Amino acid sequence: MAPGQRGWGSHYRGFVLLSILLGMRWEAWAGQILYSVSEETDKGSFVGNITKDLGLQPRELAERGVRIITKGKTQLFSLNPRSGSLVTAGRIDREELCAQSPRCLVSFNILIEDKMNLYPIEVEIMDVNDNAPRFLTEEINIKIMENAAPGVRFPLKEATDSDVGKNSLQRYQLSPNHHFSLVVQSGDDGTKYPELVLEKALDREEEGLHHLVLTAYDGGDPLRSGTASIRVTVVDVNDHTPVFSLPLYQATVPENVPVGTRLLTVNAIDLDEGIYGEVTYSFWKITPELLQIFHLSSLTGELSTLKGLDYEQSSFYELEVQAQDGAGSLTKAKVLITVLDVNDNAPEVTVTSVSSPVPEDTPPGTVIALFYLQDKDSGKNGEVTCSLPENLPFKLERSIDNYYRLVTARNLDREKMSVYNITLKATDGGIPPLSTETRMSIHVSDTNDNPPTFSDSSYSIYVPENNPRGASIFSVTAQDPDSDKNAQVTYALAEDTIQGVPVSSYVSINSDTGILYALGSFDYEQFRDLQLRVTARDSGDPPLSSNVSLKLFVLDKNDNAPEILYPALPTDGSTGVELAPRSAEPGYLVTKVVAVDKDSGPNAWLSYRLLKASEPGLFSVGLHTGEVRTARALLDRDALKQNLVVVVQDHGQPPLSATVTLTVAVANSIPDVLADLGSIRTPSEPDDSDITLYLVVAVATVSCVFLVFVTVLLALRLWRWHKSHMLQASSGGGLEDVPASHFVGLDGVQAFLQTYSHEVSLTADSRKSHIIFPQPNYVDTLISQDSCEKSDSLLTSIDFQECKGEAPSSQQAPPNTDWRFSQAQRPGTSGSQNGDETGTWPNNQFDTEMLQAMILASASEAADGSSTLGGGAGTMGLSARYGPQFTLQHVPDYRQNVYIPGSNATLTNAAGKRDGKAPAGGNGNKKKSGKKEKK
Repeated sequence: MAPGQRGWGSHYRGFVLLSILLGMRWEAWAGQILYSVSEETDKGSFVGNITKDLGLQPRELAERGVRIITKGKTQLFSLNPRSGSLVTAGRIDREELCAQSPRCLVSFNILIEDKMNLYPIEVEIMDVNDNAPRFLTEEINIKIMENAAPGVRFPLKEATDSDVGKNSLQRYQLSPNHHFSLVVQSGDDGTKYPELVLEKALDREEEGLHHLVLTAYDGGDPLRSGTASIRVTVVDVNDHTPVFSLPLYQATVPENVPVGTRLLTVNAIDLDEGIYGEVTYSFWKITPELLQIFHLSSLTGELSTLKGLDYEQSSFYELEVQAQDGAGSLTKAKVLITVLDVNDNAPEVTVTSVSSPVPEDTPPGTVIALFYLQDKDSGKNGEVTCSLPENLPFKLERSIDNYYRLVTARNLDREKMSVYNITLKATDGGIPPLSTETRMSIHVSDTNDNPPTFSDSSYSIYVPENNPRGASIFSVTAQDPDSDKNAQVTYALAEDTIQGVPVSSYVSINSDTGILYALGSFDYEQFRDLQLRVTARDSGDPPLSSNVSLKLFVLDKNDNAPEILYPALPTDGSTGVELAPRSAEPGYLVTKVVAVDKDSGPNAWLSYRLLKASEPGLFSVGLHTGEVRTARALLDRDALKQNLVVVVQDHGQPPLSATVTLTVAVANSIPDVLADLGSIRTPSEPDDSDITLYLVVAVATVSCVFLVFVTVLLALRLWRWHKSHMLQASSGGGLEDVPASHFVGLDGVQAFLQTYSHEVSLTADSRKSHIIFPQPNYVDTLISQDSCEKSDSLLTSIDFQECKGEAPSSQQAPPNTDWRFSQAQRPGTSGSQNGDETGTWPNNQFDTEMLQAMILASASEAADGSSTLGGGAGTMGLSARYGPQFTLQHVPDYRQNVYIPGSNATLTNAAGKRDGKAPAGGNGNKKKSGKKEKK
């Protein structure tokens, strides 16, 4: 061969060798991994490096859950956790596993549990010469006629060897003798049958019994052998041997035939007579196992069963029977028994691996269980199908061999189903089919996929005011369908503020129970509702939360007694006096009690009633208006001073009340009052006759001072009137730079209040009169056009510019804020609506308000001269009592509560004319001036 050809040949051989090696490696990975091990090796003997062939590390065996799954009940191999090698789990007997099979392969699977992957493994069990040849019987009896010709052959029972190959039976050897030799025949299946050959004619009389030894040898190393003794009996001449009717007997029976069923009958005929023609039947060659299954009648030749047949153990039996006459001549025949499979085995389900619990967020397609199906029957009887119930989030996938995987078909939800009790139904294809149900429980573990939820989106809480501190006022509960920590809910209040104060200053919440507690006592008058927001958060990772809004309503309780605004208590300890002329008709409005209640609803509905009077029946009080009116005509015999005690009561439960004492002077004119003033005494003081002199002196002094004051005012009024006319004549305009002042005419005795209000307070305790000049207050002066037109008969203090519609001077004094209420001090109204006197309470709701107290003291109109206040000279001191007590800047309009003494009507909001007369508004103030005039 040329050098080039030799090079190409070497490369070609290398390529072929590489292809073979790669093919073997690919076969190991793509198909099954094949190992070999000799039988009878010690436990723990090395079989193969499984970790290397699977591409794993030894430490990964435990981490990834690598284990062996066998189909049989016996575990032949195990994994060495240190080296990762496949080793024997015990001594292996090849003959027990594979009997006479030429090749003994043991198949199993390696499971990598974390991925649910299966790898098929095959191990070939190599035979060793551990079994010697063995004869079924230790002694073989043969009867030979003495006239038998040399060359006649007599079959002998062969020996058996469980080993295979060269370790199996190889040859026979007969002990040395003069009459017999040994011939070995080979069957179609390779079985060696020994035959005894008669070499020399026998003479029973010379030697009737011959003893021989038959030895069987195998080909193993070391060599093993077995022996059997042959007993040859020489009998008399027997011309005929038995002959079977058939050379081969066959029977086909189902495996479920009853015990004792006759399978077939063998029959042999011997033409001899007498004892030589009597045929007996027996098994020629049979194992002890078959002797426990079949029975052969020696007389009739019937073959029957001793116990039930099992197709799964053996589907075919081959027997040999012999027929022997009385002289010892025999013949053999074969009997073949075929067992038919019957569907008598239900499928078996072996659960190999189960992953439980399964997280509910497991994606679809995840393997959660691996199981193996098998059926011992054959054909359709052994074809197994597996099914799952419907409406389960799982499906079956077939793996290698008869392994099936249970995988998730869709997303799981533990809140809908936390445990799945799965029933696997395996059914074979037999008729009728048999099935097996296997139940497994798959637990679904929780993940935090549900936030806490409240039953309502918002809650309303109603709490009565004045609640005790720390009282439980409400409870919120949020449900979380998760479990364990994912369902542990904690509650918290949102960080909000109310009027600049954190919500946590008013209310706290128990983080575990969700119970709300009031940290303080709520006051309906401070605030009426409270907006809260509660957050419920679970303990999952990450935590989930939800919010709910709560509105807390504070319910009013009757915790505030009525507050009397008018008549107000004097600051100097004196008692104000109201005037009621003796000419007043029944129903004449004397005064009005004005009260408010800081509560609301029925708790602020006020009722007025007369609790005590000096002369019962003389005055009446409006139930809902608080107006004090005359109940009858005043008589001369009625006392000058009338003391009335009026009680104001709300409609709360229990009701609260307040009282006020009114002093009413019954007189037609101021001089009448002054004349009788000595009789007015303070109820709280005891009678003291020593004061009479001082009282008379005080009354005289007040009278003189009053007359001087009126005279001065009249002079100033005339001088101003004269000056204003001169200015009009010269400029044609109104008077300029004329200070606003207050004039009182003696003829009409009518007070007009524009910018300043002057108050003369008659007090019974001091026995003297005070001429008070309060600071100016801006009010809505009630001025009518009539009061300007009737200046001829009435001395007024109206500025000429105002009468002519001109704007007043811009140089005005700032408003007095002495009687202004703060926003928190605004009381609710009382008697702001006129109700009837029948006791029916008006249906109105009161808010916290501030009284625009215009308790006006104005004179009646001079047009008709009917004003009670102007009935006589010197009445200014009493009219000033009804001046407005508060400014209008910060309070609602309460002019419906303003009345005109001497009249039986109340001013309306419009302050318009009543009964054709225009009332005059004043801007007086009950506060005393800082200066006192000389007496």
